[in-house]
Amino acid sequence: MTSRFADGLAVGADLEEIAERAVGQALSRLGEQADLVCFFICGDDPDDVARAGQRAMALAPDAHVIGCSATGVIGGGQGVELTPSVSAWAATLGEARLTTFALETLNAEDRFVVVGLPDRSPDDHVAILLADPYSFPTDAFVERSADVLGDLPLIGGLANGVGGRGSVRLFADGEVYTEGAIGVVLSGPVRIRTVVSQGCRPIGPSMVVTRAEDNLLLELAGQPALARLEDIVSELDEDDRELVAAGLQIGIAIDEYAERHERGDFLIRGVIGIDPEHEAVAIGDIVEVGRTVRFQVRDAATADEDLYDLLDAHKAEFGQADGALLFSCNGRGSAMFGSADHDPVALRETLGPIGMAGFFAAGEVGPVGGHNHVHGFTASVLVFSSGAAGDA
Repeated sequence: MTSRFADGLAVGADLEEIAERAVGQALSRLGEQADLVCFFICGDDPDDVARAGQRAMALAPDAHVIGCSATGVIGGGQGVELTPSVSAWAATLGEARLTTFALETLNAEDRFVVVGLPDRSPDDHVAILLADPYSFPTDAFVERSADVLGDLPLIGGLANGVGGRGSVRLFADGEVYTEGAIGVVLSGPVRIRTVVSQGCRPIGPSMVVTRAEDNLLLELAGQPALARLEDIVSELDEDDRELVAAGLQIGIAIDEYAERHERGDFLIRGVIGIDPEHEAVAIGDIVEVGRTVRFQVRDAATADEDLYDLLDAHKAEFGQADGALLFSCNGRGSAMFGSADHDPVALRETLGPIGMAGFFAAGEVGPVGGHNHVHGFTASVLVFSSGAAGDA
């Protein structure tokens, strides 16, 4: 039995009605019993979102079903932002095994403990993770996931609601959750790969961190970090200086032993401030002395090129895609590209008219360099293909 995929999208004021339409579209286009259904809901009232989610789950009682609230959804080859809407995705996955889960955190003396993780199997391929960023320690959990999940890739996104804190709703196999995280592990004979597009372009040279303290870079290549940054910016043209002013990034090299570090060879993190007194640069991560870093900028053209290049490379290496889930930052879409449709259109143009859905996330989860991370301004894609099973 081969895998099949289909999607649906509905827009309208009545969330329960459009949830039924979107899920109904996906199921009817699938043409057979679904094994996995994912749906995403954008609505103003969390109670309406919850009822719509319950309606969506009831439409596929024999499938594993997960979903979440969002400030925008992706389906039908397009994106819809800040408008009452529901997207849905249905898949038949042959002999693959699916294990849904719900995670919560418990206080244990001076630390949090995450409970609800499923037991690992040797043939696990990937876990889709949807989390409430207000109640679940997603960053810490994802960054330390290898401690409990080994090399299992995580992909997904941080859910949100139009009302912010308290408006997030998560759905899994008939249950509605107002906090924590939910997801599903895919195991057995299923061919899947992850594509994570961070959309940045390096500026200046690669440099070794020679002195650092917590998230402060104090010295780069033996010189004060701030002086290094000022030298780099002084050599940029006016357009790139504007990009630096709009939001400078820094890349942490994935492979320290590579001869060169170019675009795509870094884990991207934000530059969050400078400390003139100590001539330091503060970044959104902790980097050890000896690591290689390179400053980065991000704009629409770079993000566009990066996504298309990665998707083209995926198709060239792994062949025809049949389905995909897309978790795109809510800072992309119309805010970055002038259109909410950019990322889904990119997938359609490179991978073909496949069954594809997703949502605009408040943070994206995906592996880079073999390690799971939470990202920003990123498109994280889970691609399903025909043929033999393969790891993500």
